[in-house]
Amino acid sequence: MSTPARVTVFDTTLRDGEQAPGYSLDVPAKLAMARAPDALGVDIIEAGFPIASPADAEAVRQIAASVRRPIIAALARTRPQDIEEAARSLGPAERSRIHTFLATSDLHLAAKLRISREECLEAAVAAVKLARTFTDDVEFSAEDATRSDRDFLCRVIEAVIAAGATTINLPDTVGYATPDELRDFFADIIASVPNADRVVFSAHCHNDLGLAVANSLAAIQGGVRQIECAINGIGERAGNASLEEFVMALRVRQDRLPYDTGIHSPALYETSQLLATLTTEPVQANKAIVGRNAFAHEAGIHQDGVLKDARTYEIMRPEDVGQSVSSRLVLGRHSGRHAVQSRCETLSFTLTHAELDQVYHAVISLGEHRKAIGDGDLRRIVARIRTPASSNAATSGGHVEAVGYGHGV
Repeated sequence: MSTPARVTVFDTTLRDGEQAPGYSLDVPAKLAMARAPDALGVDIIEAGFPIASPADAEAVRQIAASVRRPIIAALARTRPQDIEEAARSLGPAERSRIHTFLATSDLHLAAKLRISREECLEAAVAAVKLARTFTDDVEFSAEDATRSDRDFLCRVIEAVIAAGATTINLPDTVGYATPDELRDFFADIIASVPNADRVVFSAHCHNDLGLAVANSLAAIQGGVRQIECAINGIGERAGNASLEEFVMALRVRQDRLPYDTGIHSPALYETSQLLATLTTEPVQANKAIVGRNAFAHEAGIHQDGVLKDARTYEIMRPEDVGQSVSSRLVLGRHSGRHAVQSRCETLSFTLTHAELDQVYHAVISLGEHRKAIGDGDLRRIVARIRTPASSNAATSGGHVEAVGYGHGV
């Protein structure tokens, strides 16, 4: 097999992610969070938008001084003062990138910026030239690229590459594109721009239609080699492409997606939890990869399958993303006997067939009133059925499950 093509992971958790409502972090928290994606192995950390506030500028400066392995990027509009502030904040960095952006869609040019296409082109080129005086790593983003006139967008891309841009990011700013559309979009742009071979193309997909990860995967099939994403998928409105979902899609589906990243996947869950703690914004239970239910099974048919061979219901191992194997089987009213027996054995209880039957029915009965049955509950149930005076009470009025496998589909 050929070696998978390498995709650069650009983590915008601390910029696009942190500017979303409810996710704002102070300087110490941003610095603490920056160390996690560094350990995770991301290639680029977008540390903030320095011109936005003195605190943002200071956070970028401290991250640039303390986090040495990855490239540290800072966002800037095409205004000279933005670019100069970004350069000052990035001063201590081992490797720095100035990320400058300007909208290219007629909607944004007319309604928001109130400038002409020619003024847009001139501003983009001037910004890239100025940024190159501070660093040889300059990224240009054409905001709202997927809704821009294709010919004009190609003119802008060609011009900023000639001016010194080294990465071209074409964001699906409002999450409007579909995967097939985005794949063709990038393939067409790369084929149409004469100097496209001099830069890395990047995709920054938003999740307004729930397609950010799918669109990111399609983008690399169209020739993109950098993906901009965020831990837990946080970001403006419905968020960005989820870093953990994108990485594991490549890891699991190498047969269809022969690409790889430098991410150390066992650190994904810990990084996700750190972000949730720092922002006090919990991860939804059924969030792919890092949600608490991502590898949890309560339905008896599923539990039975997982106990016999985890591959029956799991396409990756919990430990591959840093999740705990011990939390895999959740006891509740949908659970089966095999799961109850397995949990009892984990707690060092060896049950007779009759005891297991009683414990099982007690678990199901308690599950009618509880969302989940914990280890303490299970210990109390076992103790109760092993006490002769209360053994009959343990089974009376219990919920009887004929097969004991619950709802599996």
